[in-house]
Amino acid sequence: MPRPVTVTYHVAPDSAAVARAAAEFFSSSVSAAVKARGRARVALSGGSTPKAMFALLADPSQPFLKQVPWDALDLYWVDERAVPPTDADSNYRMTNEAMLSHVPLAADRIHRMEGELDPEVAAARYESTLRNTFRLEGAETPTFDLILLGMGDDGHTASLFPHTEALNEMSRLVVANHVPQKDTWRITLTWPVINQAREVAFLIEGAAKTQVLHDVLLGPYQPETYPSQLIRPASGKLTLLLDTRSAAKLPEPVPSETVSGSTGTLELS
Repeated sequence: MPRPVTVTYHVAPDSAAVARAAAEFFSSSVSAAVKARGRARVALSGGSTPKAMFALLADPSQPFLKQVPWDALDLYWVDERAVPPTDADSNYRMTNEAMLSHVPLAADRIHRMEGELDPEVAAARYESTLRNTFRLEGAETPTFDLILLGMGDDGHTASLFPHTEALNEMSRLVVANHVPQKDTWRITLTWPVINQAREVAFLIEGAAKTQVLHDVLLGPYQPETYPSQLIRPASGKLTLLLDTRSAAKLPEPVPSETVSGSTGTLELS
């Protein structure tokens, strides 16, 4: 049975406002982690919404570049395509062009998935990276301070696609996942690892996500069909940063006093 979780969703008026809310969330989460534990470990996803957030974080005209404690931050990836880091489809390349090449983050704090390798080899090597950098022993699972996720039109998240083998993986940290519907391989964190993070947030926008977001949150529990339903953090809390289009079929949020836009909550049992 899925664990109960409180979903807090912040609804911004447009894509630009979602990106700004995400940059604020990133900055505050990283700063809080560094204040509490001396460093922050964050796993990133690809996509157009995080790209806009990355650009804001790196923009010298914005406050985030100075607010984020870059010298105490380690960056990881949630998933990656089976392509070299120079490929246009590479999540790493997008992040590097939008943010990494513009911020004072040391190269040894950037832990990319090696999409150019055989997917099984890349997954094994990334699991070793996690075990070494988090100093894990035995069957321990890494605890990220923040994991940022997206959600596809089909309800997938990370590279956990509907009806694929990775949905059944409970013990490994990272797997190579064959995605028949895209005729490709992906490398991805497993959902138990994602659920162990202290903060987990989805960045979702667009009318194409309206119905699937409703089904994921308010429909029957069918994680083989909607893998995003597997994301039930052990912390008992899940954050969604949405625009008005993607949130159109959720319960009406109320104006927020703490963030731009409106906020709603859902209790998932």
